Amino acid sequence: MNLSRRTLLTSAATAAVATAAMPLSPALAEESGTLATLRSAAEYTAAKAKAVAPTLTGFPVITKAEKWSYSQNGDWVGGFWPGTLWMSYLYTKDEQFKTLATQWADKLAPRQNDTGTHDLGFLFYPSWVTAYRLTGEAKWRDGAIQAASSLIQRYNDKGHFIRAWGALGTPGNAGRVIMDTMMNLDLLAFASKETGDPKYLTIATEHAKTTQKAFPRPDGSTPHVFDFDPATGAAIGPNSVQGYGPASCWSRGQAWGIYGFTTMYRRTGDPQFLATARKLADYALSKLTPDNVPVWDYLAPQAPYDVKDASAGLIMACGLQDLAVAAKRPAYRDAALRILTATSKTCLTRESKRAEAAVARCTRNRPAEDGVEVSLPYADYYLLEAILRVLRPAEVSQAIGL
Repeated sequence: MNLSRRTLLTSAATAAVATAAMPLSPALAEESGTLATLRSAAEYTAAKAKAVAPTLTGFPVITKAEKWSYSQNGDWVGGFWPGTLWMSYLYTKDEQFKTLATQWADKLAPRQNDTGTHDLGFLFYPSWVTAYRLTGEAKWRDGAIQAASSLIQRYNDKGHFIRAWGALGTPGNAGRVIMDTMMNLDLLAFASKETGDPKYLTIATEHAKTTQKAFPRPDGSTPHVFDFDPATGAAIGPNSVQGYGPASCWSRGQAWGIYGFTTMYRRTGDPQFLATARKLADYALSKLTPDNVPVWDYLAPQAPYDVKDASAGLIMACGLQDLAVAAKRPAYRDAALRILTATSKTCLTRESKRAEAAVARCTRNRPAEDGVEVSLPYADYYLLEAILRVLRPAEVSQAIGL
């Protein structure tokens, strides 16, 4: 952990060239209906959020019989509902969404001191960081920095990783690292940028390097989990909770990796992070079926003829658009648009009068039979983020720091 402030800021400036928008390829620009399909999906998702907002009694977590069930403290997904409201505001310019987004973000305030979870990026990035970027109000900045300070307390300096699960000081899961944590690292990059203190980004970088070393297989597939000895930092081996098994490739975890490693490339300029993101993306794209909606695990025995996880595709669509710019490879953007178009046509809840979410066909935890082909709050959020990257690139860049 010896990265200097000057090195970090210089690397970030170098990586900033990757933030410019990339135009549609001629083939997709000419394809009739693509942009209309995305506009329609964005309008539907924003309208659904506006309609359901007055009825919510907590943060949406998962649907049961097409209706949201709730968490009062946000669980790990609480940031996605205010995030969806912010994305809806950017698309519609309706001030009601802005008001609702800040009201719901406020409800997460107690979580900024929560040292018992690695998910503080999921909680505070789409809610508080976005609120700060769009309003300039210092309280959102300060709360996000406090959340980052809580998160780095989970850093294991023997193994150079952020512990995923379990309360600090408890032995269970003390050496467990999961791919999802790659998405929590940008909160740390934000904290370093805002404070000028490199410690946050240094820890994020060390964690990303550990993940990069342990997770990707030669073909670019990844496990969900990798375990280390928490006392020594020594590698133990791959494992899984939400994927089929230690040797499988959970599609949402793969998507977290694509997005997360691309982001870390942009924040540091480290070309190895870009190479890893490309390796993971190429594998995932090789496993997509013609319907362009990922199966829940690319290596489950019944794959590709198994249940789907549309949320994995939407997360990947965001990461692929980012990767297209970073790697200067328009083919990744074209793939993202195919996923977005397919999801918008085949995975929305338009035919249901009961549905409270916009995106269906998501799977939370197939091995536990917990939420198989349901709606999940991050699917709605990433659908809007991905579409805004196409239709409102300047606005979404401001909101999430592209």
